[in-house]
Amino acid sequence: MSRWTNWAGTATADPQRVHTPRGVDEIADVVTTVATGGRRVRPRGSGHSFTPIALAETDAIDLDGWAGIAAVDAGKYQVTVRSGTTLRRLNAELHALGLGMSNLGDIDAQTIAGAVSTGTHGTGARLGGLATQIVQLELVLADGSVVTCSADQRPELFSAARVGLGALGVITQVTLQCEPSFVLSAQERPEPLEQVFDGFHEFAQENDHFEFYWFPYGSNALVKRNNRTDAERAPLSRAKQFVDYEIMENVAFGTLCRIGRTVPRLVPTLGRFASAALSAREYRDHSHRVFVTHRAVRFVESEFAVPRESVHHVLTELRALVPRLENPVAFPVEVRVAASDDIWLSTAHGRDSAYIAIHQFVGMPYLEYFREFAAIAAEVGGRPHWGKMHNLDAPALRKLYPRFDDFVRVRDDVDPTGVFSNPYLERVLGR
Repeated sequence: MSRWTNWAGTATADPQRVHTPRGVDEIADVVTTVATGGRRVRPRGSGHSFTPIALAETDAIDLDGWAGIAAVDAGKYQVTVRSGTTLRRLNAELHALGLGMSNLGDIDAQTIAGAVSTGTHGTGARLGGLATQIVQLELVLADGSVVTCSADQRPELFSAARVGLGALGVITQVTLQCEPSFVLSAQERPEPLEQVFDGFHEFAQENDHFEFYWFPYGSNALVKRNNRTDAERAPLSRAKQFVDYEIMENVAFGTLCRIGRTVPRLVPTLGRFASAALSAREYRDHSHRVFVTHRAVRFVESEFAVPRESVHHVLTELRALVPRLENPVAFPVEVRVAASDDIWLSTAHGRDSAYIAIHQFVGMPYLEYFREFAAIAAEVGGRPHWGKMHNLDAPALRKLYPRFDDFVRVRDDVDPTGVFSNPYLERVLGR
């Protein structure tokens, strides 16, 4: 058996078999063999989900060997990419083609299949998550058949599979709508927290990409505004990039977290220090180099999408919660935005959304914090990120998603015996 653990150490599996197919036919053969044997199989990517969504009980499919761009339609700016491709590799290959993604999150370790299956998103009031950039999907279904779906071909399967949790089949190829490469002007600076809260909606609307990080116990937020520009690149120098990102955001911050884990009573003081030590920087670079930030300090995370108009209520309650917790919080809160979409299990389905993500340094207590935050989010109909920690089950989730039963119906059609199920999916989907 081959033990598998996710990035955060929150999920571990010991599958009896790990399959490493290198083509669609081989993936189909694996699925057929597993189904015929009455077993279950889970595809897995880079393990960057915090939930056990990729946990395989008997059979796992590792898609590392099925990666890279398979086809390019230069006239439409569309690319077809194999499902095991990491976002890091995808960005590099797109850049070589003179293309880029319209919006991305700040982590690029995920595979494209894992990222779209769990609803990965970036930030932008007029932009959707990664799944909204999908034109077409190819999947292997539970009976071993290979199918293609799009807005015109099997549209219900397409509406379900763009955020499909890996519950509908094994994604083999994803066709993405890209655009010509572009430069982003990045402005990152500390600002008074009250000012950021008060101006949140205005800031979100007037910037292409807006987000902020609030360090609990501190009075400042680190605000990031990224906007398209026709100006030439003016990237950070290697020295500035190394000091700001590698030394300050990883080495120094990791050291503060380890001190706080050892001596918890120091965490509030360390949080105030981290907030006060935030520095400003401005630069211009290729979009993917602005979107993505290297994260070396490990953490656990819970994130909820809430109606954008409720963001002040949730943040006010969260600020009141932190000082009451039995255990202090060593990691910042991240706040982002996204436009409404029509994808059935997208956390932004049918509503403009604000994403509020809370974190805790690995090895520090987090259960009370995550539980109380979930209760605050529940007051406004918050939807949990599918790849981040939460305790909701199918009855609760059904109330949050108008097309939940449609998703389950499509799943029953394409995987009637639960070949792709596991305990996490049994909890969130009901079987």
